Amino acid sequence: MNFPEDLKYTEDHEWVRVEGDTGIIGITDHAQSELGDIVYVDIEDELDAIESGESFGTIEAVKTVADLYAPCTGQVIEINSKLEDNPELINSDPYGDGWILKFKITDPSELDELLDVGEYKEQVGQ
Repeated sequence: MNFPEDLKYTEDHEWVRVEGDTGIIGITDHAQSELGDIVYVDIEDELDAIESGESFGTIEAVKTVADLYAPCTGQVIEINSKLEDNPELINSDPYGDGWILKFKITDPSELDELLDVGEYKEQVGQ
């Protein structure tokens, strides 16, 4: 199981990579392994902003559907269009090509409420 040190994590198994004032969101390696084979990613149509703790879409796996929750508030910059035809990128590369969306962070203080890698590993029993 992979737990990158440079990310912040949510209790709902999303991660955020901070690059300046931009955040990149995905789901963790732990989450994708629990979900199994991912077959579809559904992001809200015309999504232009996300609100910390609010759902912005779903991930559908063979066995289940899971909500995606925003780790921080911000303005959506880009949704990963590769996932439309290749949702399995989340299974094969959850921290790389399997990212879900990029956003401009509007309240950086919300990052302080997220888990660091040690806290996240403890939460998932690693």
